[in-house]
Amino acid sequence: MYYDKFYPFYMTYANPMLLSGERMQEKEFEMMKSYYPETARRIQEKVEEECDRLDYEGSRLYDEYPDKFMLYQMCRRIREEVEPEMSVQELPGRFLDDLIQVLLFQEISRRRCRRHRCRDFYTGRRGRL
Repeated sequence: MYYDKFYPFYMTYANPMLLSGERMQEKEFEMMKSYYPETARRIQEKVEEECDRLDYEGSRLYDEYPDKFMLYQMCRRIREEVEPEMSVQELPGRFLDDLIQVLLFQEISRRRCRRHRCRDFYTGRRGRL
């Protein structure tokens, strides 16, 4: 087997500080979520549950270009779960839909980035091509 590039032995090991950085980011995210208003916090919980259902190897969440219709369906399911609780509060126009979309897309983006970083960490790749 022929390798184009030669790496000294110490460069073949992964950076041990990478996982501690991941933990610090998660801790920071959890702290910032604790500052969410009650309405956003309840929606965020439903968003995380929905993403947990679809978080598996080969999931459509991790496609290079996620399907817009799939994202719309996810938003609709979350809205159906959240709407009975939110009926007491009056939200102007499509504010609830917009809030659900923003929280969902942010959560998907966070999970995609974490998966790319972890995959690169364990495979030893230094960057995406």
